[in-house]
Amino acid sequence: MKTNKRPPYSVYPHVSNEKVALRKIINSDINAIIEISFYDAIQAISLEQAIEMNSKIDNDYDNSNSIHWGIIDNQTNEIVGTCGYYRGFHKDQGELGCVLLPQYRGKGFMTDAMLLAIDFGFKNIGLKRIFAVTSKQNDKAIRLLERIGFKKNSELQENEVEYELIAAKRQY
Repeated sequence: MKTNKRPPYSVYPHVSNEKVALRKIINSDINAIIEISFYDAIQAISLEQAIEMNSKIDNDYDNSNSIHWGIIDNQTNEIVGTCGYYRGFHKDQGELGCVLLPQYRGKGFMTDAMLLAIDFGFKNIGLKRIFAVTSKQNDKAIRLLERIGFKKNSELQENEVEYELIAAKRQY
């Protein structure tokens, strides 16, 4: 059942399957994810900058504009990446973004994390459309998006491409 409920929630959402969990990023995680910490397409280069970016992301969540999870390997309880919805939920749409630490790429973490985030977006947030933007050269991201059901929607400026999922076309 779709609830059309936007963040923030009374309890920060935690979703999981056998392989991964999506949970709130806590301060003790930040040192491990400096190299994949971004805000407004700017990458953190220090712990202080990564903490500041995470604070801005938390503020976006508090203002109903995003939800940002750490991707946790359930076997080791270590953070392996980040995943979430960014830039608001205008017209029941959400932009899904993700990034993995290099040493965890190609091991299935992102597939599981994205599927959990998609399910949460459609069922809990009430999104009707989920989209993702990547560069045309990011073959691995494009293969991932296509493998989990995204369809190419449009080519954008600056050598980027948009993929989308439509809720009405998915079975729940």
